[in-house]
Amino acid sequence: MQVLLIIHSFLRWFVLLFGIWTVLNALGGLSGRKEYLGADGRSNFFFMISMDIQLLVGLSLYFVGGWFDKLKHLGEYMKDPALRFFTMEHEFMMIIAWILVHVGRVLVKKATASPLKFRRSLIFFGISLLLILISTPWPFREAVARPWFRWF
Repeated sequence: MQVLLIIHSFLRWFVLLFGIWTVLNALGGLSGRKEYLGADGRSNFFFMISMDIQLLVGLSLYFVGGWFDKLKHLGEYMKDPALRFFTMEHEFMMIIAWILVHVGRVLVKKATASPLKFRRSLIFFGISLLLILISTPWPFREAVARPWFRWF
């Protein structure tokens, strides 16, 4: 389980990198009124793939790491901010972010005009990135703090 946690912690940087790349592409496309190119599609594709991999590792952690078993005592854990965060809030928000990335990717691909593609990218991937940033256990969050980098 420790290895999965290290991998999950490490992969978050790729998710953030590709998410920021995608949102910056969308902002640049809307402000510069440029055409939607293959590089713009690649950025959200890499964001989606990194989210998929992160979800698989995260779900493995959730079920193998015993977090799912803690739902049996949900009433007790709802009183503790750290346990509530790791048994409910983190997973719920990240799954919503994952869904938004997939829905956004489909809607961007279906759009015909470049401004619409950039606008949809900004909305869906921007909200997703915001949810990811909010539900990540950063070191400065007292109740749920985790280190910037987790090593063996």
